[in-house]
Amino acid sequence: MSETLSDVVPTVVEAAKSLVARIRAHNPRVHCITNTVAQAFTANVLLAAGATPSVTTSPEEIAGFVATAGSLLVNLGTLDNERRTAIGLALDAAAAQSRPVVLDPVFVDRSPARLAFARTLIERRPAVIRLNAAELAALAGEAASAKCAMRFAQANETIVALSGEADIVTDGERLVVLHNGDELMSQVTAMGCAGSAFVASALAVESDRWLATAAAMMTFGIAGEFAADIANGPGSLGFAILDALHGMTPDMILQHAWADA
Repeated sequence: MSETLSDVVPTVVEAAKSLVARIRAHNPRVHCITNTVAQAFTANVLLAAGATPSVTTSPEEIAGFVATAGSLLVNLGTLDNERRTAIGLALDAAAAQSRPVVLDPVFVDRSPARLAFARTLIERRPAVIRLNAAELAALAGEAASAKCAMRFAQANETIVALSGEADIVTDGERLVVLHNGDELMSQVTAMGCAGSAFVASALAVESDRWLATAAAMMTFGIAGEFAADIANGPGSLGFAILDALHGMTPDMILQHAWADA
């Protein structure tokens, strides 16, 4: 909490410069309860960044998997009964081992039942909630904005990572606006889901959860820009972003970081 406004962006850039190297060095395993559409791409993004994915939702196995993971992703897409059960068991195991949790409340704006379920999960204080404007508006009960994100983060003692044309990351006190990324990323299914998993991998190697989230969002956006530069469309971008993450260097971050505080 010690950064001044002028310190915020350099602090995030410095953290982003070393993030992928730290993930490669520690090779954290991220347990992902994610939707059926996103599983393969999410796993490939984590592998490209130097982390290890696991994705079981088996009630007999999940507590053991989460207890020995570096972090947990809970994505509410394709929310069936098996996933509901798995999420409760996983959160119990994560809490027992003090593992950070990223909640991705996919489409809570489309389903009252899913919105109610998400609210019960937020009461369990996930480290990060990564969501879009419609999802934040549904959860907060007001139009999404930077001030809304700050209030929601403060009220729920979490980090809000609000994705959009520019991404906002706030813990209710600190806030950074991230401009990296490419609109073509939104045309690749599961891109946001995989980005949430990448945030979870950052939480496993950086104890400052706001900084970890901001650095991960910046790095993922820059990887998307490099991928878009060589892609012929969304199909090739989906592969190219894996290569960009795999080859990410501090210079790529330094030359392309674009943020405001």
